[in-house]
Amino acid sequence: MAKPHLHSTHPEISKRLKRAEGHLRSVIDMIETGRSCLDLAQQLHAVEKAIGQAKKTLIQDHLDHCLDVAVEAPARERRQSIDDFKTIAKYL
Repeated sequence: MAKPHLHSTHPEISKRLKRAEGHLRSVIDMIETGRSCLDLAQQLHAVEKAIGQAKKTLIQDHLDHCLDVAVEAPARERRQSIDDFKTIAKYL
């Protein structure tokens, strides 16, 4: 089993995603009860922004911390960090 990969921002990200999850449930209820499209669009926009901010925070944290560690790592680990960077950059 791999060891947990945790950063100081993970609790903040988790909290933000849980809030977005609650908003998304509300949107589903709004759809099922026939709320207006304007109300739905506003709430979906809020969910989208919350998830986008969570993703941005996660990626920024990865870049700030994981790449700093990679600079001092042995060549093989450094190569893995560079490969990880290339992969995560797709999600920016």
